[in-house]
Amino acid sequence: MFLFRQFGKAPSGDEYVKIKKSVNYKNNSFQNLSSTEMMTGNMSYMQLMWHFINRPSYCVPARPLPSVKTNLHNIQSSNAVIVWFGHSSYFIRVNHKNILVDPVFSGHASPFSFTAKSFPGANVYTVADMPPIDLLILTHDHYDHLDYDTVLRLKGKVKQICTSLGVGSHLRYWGFDKERIIEFDWWQERKLFDDMRLTAAPARHFSGRSFTRNKSLWSSFILQTPGCNIYLGGDSGYDTHFAEIGKRFGPFEIAVLECGQYNENWKYIHMMPEQTVQAAIDLQSKMLMPVHWGKFCLSLHPWYQPAQRVQGAAKERGQAITTPYIGEPVILNENYPATQWWQQFV
Repeated sequence: MFLFRQFGKAPSGDEYVKIKKSVNYKNNSFQNLSSTEMMTGNMSYMQLMWHFINRPSYCVPARPLPSVKTNLHNIQSSNAVIVWFGHSSYFIRVNHKNILVDPVFSGHASPFSFTAKSFPGANVYTVADMPPIDLLILTHDHYDHLDYDTVLRLKGKVKQICTSLGVGSHLRYWGFDKERIIEFDWWQERKLFDDMRLTAAPARHFSGRSFTRNKSLWSSFILQTPGCNIYLGGDSGYDTHFAEIGKRFGPFEIAVLECGQYNENWKYIHMMPEQTVQAAIDLQSKMLMPVHWGKFCLSLHPWYQPAQRVQGAAKERGQAITTPYIGEPVILNENYPATQWWQQFV
């Protein structure tokens, strides 16, 4: 099994005892707030696999994607800055702290390098481009959010890791010191760096790096500082939890929300782009930053369609939206890139 360490390790022993105390852990697995079917259509897994093997050409860009190379070591703005690396990986510079969320720099979003490969031009950032990281946030344990190769390379750069309950078992198995890992159940909060507060909140999704599911939790996070309030959405289908989070913690300066890799066959665990806009409205967010697209083909829609649909729905609903190039800084209250750069590929 040493050859397959990328699969990680399920919680056991004292870790499992702690997990069993969670109100969100029932019938030997973590549960969503609402009853949630994983697969909702009539398509079998074999049919789905056939469609992925024979996916349409529009699922992957025909030529390399454009990007911006920002020097993350030298960000000067006094406002919070967010730099998107494609899919759900991004860097936040706020209150002189460097925060990295769900980094995947290995070039693939799977346990094996020959599957779920990044789009040409989308993998321009590496661990070497990262400055020292004060806080690494891992929303859940799926391969497109928790990348084995990336976190191992980051080990010497990261001071603190915050993640969902149970995910720490993978990290400890991979050699991370348990003192550097803080695990959260939903609605638990922690004060960090004297002037920052992180709270875990519900999401509607699932977890697992093998055939066993839901032995660790999946979360969204609220990042609060004296100057800003940021919602980090992770992966989630649409549900009432967005309105509840908005009621408890809103309004937000910006909400980073998934808008891609959707399909009617798994409509409860990933949002349609129009639901992404509604989620931002429910959260009372001034600005929406759509992610979970632009780097990997993990569904069957045209690769650019999430951006098209979410931009159109935002305009229709009056929701402000920012759509940066990969690597282009979003500066809160100062610069919100909105170039529809994907249209050159349509």
